[in-house]
Amino acid sequence: MNGQFGRRDLLRAGAATLAAGALFPAGKASAMMFLDTPPKVIETRIFTKMPEEFRRKGERSAWADANRGGRPVDSFIEGAAFGPDGTLYITDIPFGRVFKVSSNGEWSLVVQYDGEPNGLKFHPDGRALITDYKNGLMELDPVNGKVVPFFQRKNSESFKGVNDMAISAEGDIYFTDQGQTGLQDPTGRVFHLSPQRKLELILDTGPSPNGIVLAKEEPSLYVSMTRDNAVWRVPLLAEGGTAKVARFCSFFGRSGPDGLAMDEAGNLAVAHASLGHVFLIAPNGECVARIKSSAGATCTNAAFGGPERRQLFITESSTGTILVADTPHPGVRLGAA
Repeated sequence: MNGQFGRRDLLRAGAATLAAGALFPAGKASAMMFLDTPPKVIETRIFTKMPEEFRRKGERSAWADANRGGRPVDSFIEGAAFGPDGTLYITDIPFGRVFKVSSNGEWSLVVQYDGEPNGLKFHPDGRALITDYKNGLMELDPVNGKVVPFFQRKNSESFKGVNDMAISAEGDIYFTDQGQTGLQDPTGRVFHLSPQRKLELILDTGPSPNGIVLAKEEPSLYVSMTRDNAVWRVPLLAEGGTAKVARFCSFFGRSGPDGLAMDEAGNLAVAHASLGHVFLIAPNGECVARIKSSAGATCTNAAFGGPERRQLFITESSTGTILVADTPHPGVRLGAA
């Protein structure tokens, strides 16, 4: 087979795939898979923006030096999570801050400390836990704003740089250890910390493990592998560990999938950090909806909240904006929320 014939075959195969309706039409996120029905477009609206008084304009940070080529950022918000009283909490990685946002969009600073808080989740017992890239797992008292170590090292060794976590109803904590891993260094890790504080390594071959969530109906995790531009499905075995890890869905773009959330229908909400969308992925891996940012393209995290948990609150980090969208199904109840 000569090169020209091979290219023709490839073009024919691509045309047949498009004719079968397996991909979005041109210009509509053409790497997202669907079967018969194109994904519904859900619009967002701006819920609130970080007030000017909290923006650290022109200030240099170690986080921006490492992750933004030294370009200063006035904030980089993530970690959206609702507390037991329905208050929304947000982290700001480069400046070590945690904010709470009221139901009418007013911001207040909970704490600023020497850290790089990324993910934030509420434990079933009401405690707020933080995955801090610099310090490991930390515990926050939302009332007095005190942050103390929760689990910082394994056998005296520090983590690469933890990113996000998921907490089961029984108090099992699953968290990602991302560091600066990627396709050049696929050694990112996923850990399980039991209620008895026993640490188990589940996976150590991840190219940038990021967002993480428990599946709705089965013992498995979904993990964003940002530099693989994919979400992996990670089965959890009864005897511990994992097997038959697989790529659940794939994306494209300069960055990749980031924060994850799950709704009561088993759909996975995938915030994409460069496509300006949160994609709603059905249990079979089909994209059934795309939630479109009305601000910038850096959608990093998402959490269900509002009346009956039927709204999705999204952090758009490049503009310091929190977006909100109405969703077809309520989100899974998490932790103490």
